Amino acid sequence: MATYPGYFITLEGVDGGGKTTQIRRLAEWLRQQGREVVQTREPGGTRLGERMRDLVLKVGDVHPVPTAELALIFAARAQHVDEVLLPALKRGAVVLCDRFTDASEAYQGGGRGLPVATIHELHRLLCRDLQPNLTIILDIDVATGLTRAVSRLQQSASGESRFEEEGVAFLERVRAAYQAIARRDAQRCVLVDASGSLNEVETRLREIVAERLAGR
Repeated sequence: MATYPGYFITLEGVDGGGKTTQIRRLAEWLRQQGREVVQTREPGGTRLGERMRDLVLKVGDVHPVPTAELALIFAARAQHVDEVLLPALKRGAVVLCDRFTDASEAYQGGGRGLPVATIHELHRLLCRDLQPNLTIILDIDVATGLTRAVSRLQQSASGESRFEEEGVAFLERVRAAYQAIARRDAQRCVLVDASGSLNEVETRLREIVAERLAGR
């Protein structure tokens, strides 16, 4: 794993855990400390990636099969790594990314049943094997997360509901995959209970990030 002057933090978890809100709050807090922060997301983060995001997440007349879904996500990720992530890390920025390859292992691996080894190999070949310095997995029970996610989707009208429409059993597999990743990569990953208030979770995330950055 290559090392860079910057610091790469990813937030993961099933939808409804509050990732988008927490990543925005973390970015604001870090900028107040005078750090350069790049806040981004997957799929997305680039013009190409945002087009891929629509194909993967929006329900419409395009229905990618699981392998095509995985290919679209990795095409977006490869562009994201070269265009956004590596340049930011090389110049010393803190990068906050809403999902990365752990999401593919959880959703396409755990949820869809695609081989995890294939996902890891695609990451190695297409994404320069870039690994986060820290991954925070916001863990929440599926029923609560699904309720929150559906409420958010109704308010935003984004149409990004493909995974929510897969149902509880699918999302339970995704959550179990995330928990397995946290156990396997305990040095990189921190599992955080996301069932509390936004402020409670924010305080915990700040503690984790402050400790890791201080340890550099």
